[in-house]
Amino acid sequence: MRIVLLGPPGAGKGTYASRLTVILGVPHISTGDMVREEINAKTELGKAIKGYSDKGELVPDEIMTKLLAKRLGEPDSEKGLILDGFPRTIKQAEALNRISKIDLVINLNVPDEVIIQRLSNRLICRRCGTIYNKLTLKPKRDNICDKCGGELYQREDDRPKVIQDRLNLYRKNTEPLIEYYKKKNLLRNVRCDDLMIPPEVIVEKIMLIIGSVQDTSRT
Repeated sequence: MRIVLLGPPGAGKGTYASRLTVILGVPHISTGDMVREEINAKTELGKAIKGYSDKGELVPDEIMTKLLAKRLGEPDSEKGLILDGFPRTIKQAEALNRISKIDLVINLNVPDEVIIQRLSNRLICRRCGTIYNKLTLKPKRDNICDKCGGELYQREDDRPKVIQDRLNLYRKNTEPLIEYYKKKNLLRNVRCDDLMIPPEVIVEKIMLIIGSVQDTSRT
């Protein structure tokens, strides 16, 4: 099954995807991770992407689509995938349609106040990118990643005022995308109103939706 995770910054896409990928046995494909990998590997695409990033410009859809098509062509994506970070606009969704069939879109509905609390307490490993939270998902040792021993840090844009600006921009750009997938009958909503709900509870809700969609597709 090919699944798209939609949701504002801090909705928990990466946290839930990291658990779903283990349960479903399909890769979690994050466009943010792909971009970083291409830049670090100094590929031709990576150099082009870095050029836009260094100038503070958005990477053109054509480059992102090419990067994604390359990743979706790898053998581990044949049985399914969890896509996080793409699409963000209808134009990107239409580009995605040309390179891959999508079976389900999970839209994570989280109130702004919960997201602001979550992001302002978020910590990320500099080495492997694992996400922690000072309130709900603490590392075993302060500021040290449980997985690789890397240093944990807080992103500069994980500040309440900046977070609110990011949320406003997301909702402005993504509402049409939500309607787009709703009309295709691919969209399912999962709501989380409580910061302290364990990730496993939301993952279980998502798995129930996946099971329901799979049952429907068999009939």
